[in-house]
Amino acid sequence: QPQLLESGGGLVQAGGSLRLSCAASGRTFSSYAMGWFRQAPGKERNFVAAFSWSGTSTSYADSVKGRFTISRDNAKNTLDLQMNNLKPEDTAVYYCAAARLTTTLRKGENVYWGQGTQVTVSS
Repeated sequence: QPQLLESGGGLVQAGGSLRLSCAASGRTFSSYAMGWFRQAPGKERNFVAAFSWSGTSTSYADSVKGRFTISRDNAKNTLDLQMNNLKPEDTAVYYCAAARLTTTLRKGENVYWGQGTQVTVSS
């Protein structure tokens, strides 16, 4: 089972940028689809972005498309989320996630979760 640890969250003004990182342990890191979810207070946890285990495809929620970029480095066991042009509605706890399949990851099924990192965007 992968162990996931997020970092890079913080407080920024609208229009600013943040880069989140997820450090993963385990020799099988490259065999997992990886992604990011977020959860605002009182809201459900929603899909943000995903990277297939093969590194051949990425996917994004419509709300972040064109602003966020997901990347992974299998050699370093890291997953990043570059967030540009942040908006107040992006405020949430962001979670790193791993699953055997991209399809199940996007559904939130059979997912391994990190502990989350807070992102706050002020107006």
